[in-house]
Amino acid sequence: MSELMETVLIERTRALIPDKNVEQKKMFGSTCFMVNGNMLVCASKRGLMARVGKEQEAEALARPNASPCKPAGRPMPGFIKVDPDGIESDNDLKFWVDMARAYVCSLPAKAPKPKQKPAGRRA
Repeated sequence: MSELMETVLIERTRALIPDKNVEQKKMFGSTCFMVNGNMLVCASKRGLMARVGKEQEAEALARPNASPCKPAGRPMPGFIKVDPDGIESDNDLKFWVDMARAYVCSLPAKAPKPKQKPAGRRA
C-alpha cells in the first residue's frame, strides 16, 4: 500500500469515527485512533490493526484477510491485523471499526498522562 493509499485509509477511518472523544495519535509508525484514551484502530500502509477484545477474537479471525496481530513476533491477544484487501470496501472498513468500537467503548476511560517537561533546563 502506498503512502497515498495510507492517507486515504486514515481519512476513510476518521470519517467513520467523528466523535469528539476520538483522538488521532502517531503510534507504531502509523496513525492510531483513540477513544477515551484507549486504542480503537490503527491505520497504516500495512492495513488496519483493530482492537476487538479477546471475546470477539475468534469471530474476527474467521473473517477474510484477518490474522492475529504479532508485532515483534509476539501475539497481542484481542488485536487483529486486517490486510489491505480486507478493508478495500467502505462496508468492510466499517465492520472493523464498529467491532472495535463495541469493545473499546465498553472499557473505562484512561486518564490523560501528564505532559513531561523537556529535560536539561532548570529554573
